[in-house]
Amino acid sequence: MPKLTFFNLPEDKKQTLLEAAKKEFSSAPLFDASISNIIKSAGISRGSFYQYFEDKEDAFFYLLGEFAKEKKAAFLSMLEKYEGDLFRTFIDFFELFLHEEGNFTFFKNALLNMTHKIERTFDRMTSEHEIDEKFNMLCSRINISKMNVTDEVELFHALQIITSVMLRNLINKFAQDLPPDTAMKNFMMEMNLLKRGLVR
Repeated sequence: MPKLTFFNLPEDKKQTLLEAAKKEFSSAPLFDASISNIIKSAGISRGSFYQYFEDKEDAFFYLLGEFAKEKKAAFLSMLEKYEGDLFRTFIDFFELFLHEEGNFTFFKNALLNMTHKIERTFDRMTSEHEIDEKFNMLCSRINISKMNVTDEVELFHALQIITSVMLRNLINKFAQDLPPDTAMKNFMMEMNLLKRGLVR
């Protein structure tokens, strides 16, 4: 989490620093990214950087967390639009990522260099890490009458499964440089398999 001094920065300086960080994390994986490049691009000293962030990982996960927050709002909006239809929502959500523009290279780089911590940040877009009050609020928006789940525990695991399928399909899209229509076709095939079930 950034330090208080970061949040106290004027908005224009804050955005300049974040854009410089995003530029660096878009061109290199987290562990290869250079603080020197970030501070040069932002026009600040190394000491100033450490007044705002603990380290480059702190800056990276702040950016990724903000991206996930923005996408979670889109996911909830889609869920409302489709009256709690989880599968229809995930299909539109997947398509949203296929046409991501503003954060395309940052998002692609994060996915192609996935770690457990990065995966957990992405999970927050569509679910929670545990069954708690926030998860219960999400559940209240899902129309479970359209799903073969018996309780919130099964719904929790269903969300984890669908999110994993979505992330793996996005990784395949970027790793193999698949056209959007091919990536969507693959994702739809797997979503339809999930909807029908795999056992006769």
